[in-house]
Amino acid sequence: MARIVLVEDDETIGDRLARTLRGLGHESTWCPDAASARARAALGPADLVLLDLGLPDADGFELCRELRERLPGAVLVVLSARTGEMDVIQALESGADDYLTKPFRLAELQARLAAHLRRAAPDGSAVAARPLRHGKLEIDRAARRCLTPEGETELRPKEFDLLVRLVTSSGQAVSREELMSDVWDENWFGPTKTLDVHVAALRRKLGGMIKITTLRHYGYRLEPPTG
Repeated sequence: MARIVLVEDDETIGDRLARTLRGLGHESTWCPDAASARARAALGPADLVLLDLGLPDADGFELCRELRERLPGAVLVVLSARTGEMDVIQALESGADDYLTKPFRLAELQARLAAHLRRAAPDGSAVAARPLRHGKLEIDRAARRCLTPEGETELRPKEFDLLVRLVTSSGQAVSREELMSDVWDENWFGPTKTLDVHVAALRRKLGGMIKITTLRHYGYRLEPPTG
């Protein structure tokens, strides 16, 4: 059972999704506005957040940044009727891990959520293993911690999963399609721009600890540590 926070102002959509999530065995809290979403975030951790950008009482991107800060361990999925590339990029840069455009098929949403929750599970096969090392970087997959000589670096769920995927293939070229399939979902339907945003975040947060080379028209390669 996952703790899911649904932020959706449309009563018909909100009620339907909340009932669907509960029917799947999850604990679902439906928040019809930003105020109630903030109140729920103050109560404690969540595993997954579904966030509609078009709320009546707040800017959706700003709320996305807030919820990312307040619920750092949650996977954050934006649900929006906005289809422009810049909207997708802004949502990802505001802290979202995934972006699903409305209208969407319920089966697609369920598949996406199952994939995210499976990958985020502490005992999931994608993360539960002995720690990885990359130069001076230590990645504790069981505890989902990224440790440097200066201390722990906080990574968002998908940033952590992407780092693990790259480290396990250090020195090898990995295609965009492989990364999207392994880190996000084997049936990914959305834009691959989300991958670029997460790579940029790893470069920014880990600085000189890692070197990720962009392979034009193909994907990325994490260079082996030096020294």
